[in-house]
Amino acid sequence: MKPIRITLWALMLGLSVLWIAANLPLPETLTIFTIRHLLVQYSGVLGIGAMSVAMILAVRSPKVERWLNGLDKSYRLHKWLGMTALVMSIFHWLWVNGPKWAVSWGLLEPRKRQHHKDGLPDLGAVQQFFNSQREMAEMLGEWAFYVAVALLAIALIKRIPYRFFAATHTLIAIVYLVLVFHAAVLMDFDAWTQPVGLVTALLMAGGVVAAAFALTRQIGRSRQVPGQIAALRQFPSMKVTEIKVAMGKGWPGHEAGQFAFVTFDRKEGAHPFTIASSWDPATRSITFISKALGDYTQRLPKALAVNDGVTVEGPYGRFTFDDSKDRQIWIGAGIGITPFIARLKHMAATGDGKRIDLIHTVPKIAPEPKALLEADAAAAGVKLHLMRDQEDGLLSGARLREMLPDWSKASVWFCGPAAFGEVLRRDLIAHGLRPADFHQEMFNLR
Repeated sequence: MKPIRITLWALMLGLSVLWIAANLPLPETLTIFTIRHLLVQYSGVLGIGAMSVAMILAVRSPKVERWLNGLDKSYRLHKWLGMTALVMSIFHWLWVNGPKWAVSWGLLEPRKRQHHKDGLPDLGAVQQFFNSQREMAEMLGEWAFYVAVALLAIALIKRIPYRFFAATHTLIAIVYLVLVFHAAVLMDFDAWTQPVGLVTALLMAGGVVAAAFALTRQIGRSRQVPGQIAALRQFPSMKVTEIKVAMGKGWPGHEAGQFAFVTFDRKEGAHPFTIASSWDPATRSITFISKALGDYTQRLPKALAVNDGVTVEGPYGRFTFDDSKDRQIWIGAGIGITPFIARLKHMAATGDGKRIDLIHTVPKIAPEPKALLEADAAAAGVKLHLMRDQEDGLLSGARLREMLPDWSKASVWFCGPAAFGEVLRRDLIAHGLRPADFHQEMFNLR
């Protein structure tokens, strides 16, 4: 979480400092209209800056993934930036229109038109062109704002089916390009010669490239590999399906704990699935485990058949169990057990040397997957603690500390519901665990 917060605050504070530097000293006389102009410009810079970085993150750059310690963290920052851009856009829209409404209601006197301040460099035809586009930029920007609000609402409201979200989310790239035009034309022209203008221009340039990648469907294409379903196994009582995929020669291999975007149906698009198997170049197969949690995963078991073609993009993620600790505690909540299964299989083949306890919390577990998990844990030399909600009670920080008295010497690796992980993280840190020793897989596209 730390790199996410650092990046978000560095962007917002950095742009704020650059904007303040470009606008000092402030006008001697501050009226509602001079304040309006300043706040419209300020919110515009922050809004387009946040949206530009969100677009850049959508490209899934390996360098950005390394900096943020995983694509799951990159998508979390992408979501926060989208929300920040939405808030800034609403603030921007209100300050653009609020004084106009006040004038129309007779609450404010219309402003007196003033000539542009003297002393600016004469940039001739470029500035004249920008000025000639102001009316168009204002009109397009307002409509783009309305569309952006609708698209972001679709992205944030999880009751809206994922396939509808995926089909419409690409439209944000078009909206973004319209807003770049809006910002380029309506930003104070002299700001383009200031550091705030140069940085904003660089961010928008990166965002435009990212938008082009999205609209031409190039994102992740170089990491897409065809595969074929080799085997299916279902556990109906747990609503779980295990899918074994034979991979083509382009798959580079993966580390236990990583995930991939898998397309079983082109109309539905790609969904993220954690890889539940270690990599063996001899067999060239990987396994995914799907639990019926949403509309798509509920339909998936009936839609799949052996020999169906699939597309796998990846691998992604850095939930790979790499740290300097000789003692680790793994917590797999529900379907969050998946990366640990992959690691167990890897350790059974190669060993690890670490002392590990695996806690699997689950509402219920069928005899067959229970036996498979116990066999994998035994082969890997990992101590398994199975906690069924009704029979064994719920896991809490206090109960974990009671179960494993040496917990403070370990690193903790958690995969499962984000809210559950956050509660455990806060509890353990409050009792002495170093924040850097709590690792959480938090992948969520929405």
